[in-house]
Formats: sequence, structure tokens, C-alpha cells
Amino acid sequence: MVILPFAYEYLNLRFNPFGEIERPDRAALAVVDIDETVERLGRGGFAVQFLGDRGRGKTTHLLAIQASFPDAPYKHIAEGQRVTSLPQAPPGMPIFLDELQRLPRKLRSRLFDGRRPLVLGTHRDYARHLARAGYDVQTVCLARRLEPKTLAEILKRRIEHARRDSASPVPVVTDETIADLLRRHGDHVRGMEHELYERFQDLKGFCHV
Repeated sequence: MVILPFAYEYLNLRFNPFGEIERPDRAALAVVDIDETVERLGRGGFAVQFLGDRGRGKTTHLLAIQASFPDAPYKHIAEGQRVTSLPQAPPGMPIFLDELQRLPRKLRSRLFDGRRPLVLGTHRDYARHLARAGYDVQTVCLARRLEPKTLAEILKRRIEHARRDSASPVPVVTDETIADLLRRHGDHVRGMEHELYERFQDLKGFCHV
């Protein structure tokens, strides 16, 4: 991300809080409950799959967990990408694979047969396949009702991350706006962020959004 010296200075921000952010920042800003999952990954023979549609937080969860395993490989399979091999992980390290449903069946079978700890983001449920391969499986369904308190914390962290001066105010997303975003977007956090990006582009000064 290129940060211009005086961009958004009139909002006391270094950049638009709801634009794309770097992977380490996404992990640091994540509002997720992963402590138990991280602990279980250290035992071996464990796989966790984050299941949900696009924009529901699968990648955010994977990146937040990977922060505890910085030497572990992370692979995101883009739509239409041709994949011919699996990531190689150091001994004892999990493999992080995002968009598992795009992995060819033969490679997916080989991945499951390896018994390596796995952290997976997927649109399809592979719990039965993983259990058949001998894994202790945790499935986290991200298609759920997002609580206003959780969304407020997500948005607050994004704004604070972009803050320029700690002594000056920044725009605030109101409870009314949060309720309206939830009503119209449900649990699609990425859709909310896209909308807020456009709103912040149009702000003329400090205000409640």
C-alpha cells in the first residue's frame, strides 16, 4: 500500500481505513477467537476448516492463526489457477490452504493422506473426507449472524490502524450505521468494507459516519 504524506490528513487518517491492507496487518487487526484452535494445532493429526461464502472472513481467520506459525506455508488458490503441487511445511508445522475447493481432487487426497496439521478455508465441507483420513476435525461455519458489538470492534480497529495523530479525533461509525450495515449486508463483512470505503472517500471532515 502506498501512503501519501498528506492524503486523508483532513480526517486525521494516513489512508482510507477500508481499502486493501497487507497480510500481516489483516492478521493483527482480526477480531477472531482462535486460541483453542492454535493450541490444538500443536498436537498433530488435527485439521480445522473455515467454511463460508466469499467475504465472510475465511482468509482473515487463516492469517490470524498463521501469525502463531510464521514458518508454516500459506497458499491461496486463485480462481482458474492451475495447481500441480502441494506446499511443503517444516516438521511439525501446519499447512495453510485457502480456497481448498479449487485444489484438484488428486492433490486434495494426497494432502489429507499426509496427516500434516491443516488450516483450511473452503466453500465446501470436507469434514467427512478429513475424518476418513484419520483427522480430528474442527469445522467453523462463518455463515452466521454477526453481532453488532463484533462488527463495531472490526470497524474501530480498521480506523485506528489508519489514524495519523493519536491526540486528534477520527471519524466514528455510529451504532445506527452499524445496524443499517447489518440489515443490508448480513454477515458479508467485505461488502460492508467496500461501502464504507466509498463513504470515507467522500468525507469532507470529521464526522459521525
